[in-house]
Amino acid sequence: MRRFGFLILLVAGSLQAQVRVSKLVIKAHEVYTLQNSDILVADTLIMMDSSRLVMNKLKPENFLRVKVGRFGKDCVIDAKGVNGQQGRNGVNGVTPTGPCLNGTPGKGGTKGLDGTRGINLFIYFDRVTIRGKLTIDVSGGNGGKGGSGGNGGGGSPGTMHCNGGNGANGGMAGPGGNGGNGGYLQIHVPKPQTFKDLILAKKVVVQVGGGTSGASGRGGYHGAAGLGPSKRNGKDGEPGPYNKPGLSGEKGTMVIQVK
Repeated sequence: MRRFGFLILLVAGSLQAQVRVSKLVIKAHEVYTLQNSDILVADTLIMMDSSRLVMNKLKPENFLRVKVGRFGKDCVIDAKGVNGQQGRNGVNGVTPTGPCLNGTPGKGGTKGLDGTRGINLFIYFDRVTIRGKLTIDVSGGNGGKGGSGGNGGGGSPGTMHCNGGNGANGGMAGPGGNGGNGGYLQIHVPKPQTFKDLILAKKVVVQVGGGTSGASGRGGYHGAAGLGPSKRNGKDGEPGPYNKPGLSGEKGTMVIQVK
């Protein structure tokens, strides 16, 4: 609590340093996103059924200070890391227009982007009422899938004087991105055992897991052989190889302390 109090004093002179409301009501199925700040202070926070509070994912640490919290069914406090985007697909090879020419190989796909780390979230509750289930998620973002390799170009047709061209190889798939590590969750409540009982009863679900690894992209398809007269055909190319998946993120940590 001392750390939080110090931060409040430190940023009190800045109007954009924190979001301060006397009462915040997030209606059923609505999403409220914290922006331009990493601190939300509310005398009363009411989250109705299936509502979601999304913390500021551009900041590595967020703070939520609530005197009275009332939560309906299936509410979510979302401090999960951002999922990595899929890598770019490789460019396809070219099938030439002239006779008896080989196709060009497909380019490789790029690596999927890594998921980001879950937010370090510090929550301060004076009083909490949970009617259904509250999920607090500081898990890491999932790694993005690797981009697919480009397809190999086909060989052009042969003539009486030359064989059909060879098909080119497909491009290599891009590797998957790594999952982000889970964040650090610290919850301050007047009665820690009561909050632990809510977790045991699954009225509060805490997610601190690492993000899943991104899969490899698909290898590019091979280019087909160019056909020639009297079976003087070219050769098919080879399909592009697959690549490695990313690494899974590591599990984060949760701590419950006396307010």
